[in-house]
Amino acid sequence: MAADDRLDLPVVGERQSLREQVAHALRAALITGEMRPGVVYSAPVLAAQFGVSATPVREAMLDLAKEGLVEAVRNKGFRVTELSDRDLDELTEIRQLIEVPTIARLADSSRAEEFELLRPVAQEIVDAAERADLLAYVDADLRFHVELLALSGNAHLVEVVRDLRNRARLYGLSQLSERGTLTDSAREHLDLLDALKAGDRSEAERIMGEHIHHVRDIWAE
Repeated sequence: MAADDRLDLPVVGERQSLREQVAHALRAALITGEMRPGVVYSAPVLAAQFGVSATPVREAMLDLAKEGLVEAVRNKGFRVTELSDRDLDELTEIRQLIEVPTIARLADSSRAEEFELLRPVAQEIVDAAERADLLAYVDADLRFHVELLALSGNAHLVEVVRDLRNRARLYGLSQLSERGTLTDSAREHLDLLDALKAGDRSEAERIMGEHIHHVRDIWAE
């Protein structure tokens, strides 16, 4: 890895397992675009930057590989997975087919208390967007959508969507944050909760559909 490819990585400590800390830091580098698609990263080189042995770095990279974020390159390291426009379009289509009707069916004013339990998480997304904390944004966004879909009672559906979201990272998130438009996308989560609480199925369907399209627009940046 060339000198220009050196990442701005923290030296990790002992409060979490090294594997978890490294994986968390690498996800952050992926989300912000610091780790670039197509580039091969060496575990020993990354380990030196972290100030740890290569073993927890390899373990963390294998965890990311299971999520589809990187792929192993024999005798070299790990390459950040590249997704084509077609890949992103197909992932978006699958999310539309699964999430939009599932969320629409949840709209029910009698379940208002359940939806209100998710409002703090939706607010976390907005707060993270406002302070441009991209990792916190993605973490809260994933929790929100997974917990909301879990209200459908279909655990297999939730895992399918979780996998789709892991494989389709939010490309262009940092640029959107820099332009100040990430907060607009974040507030859609609050609007969605309002529609669900009101039992407005058509409005919930509209918001969810537009939200997924907006995410695809982010990837296109």
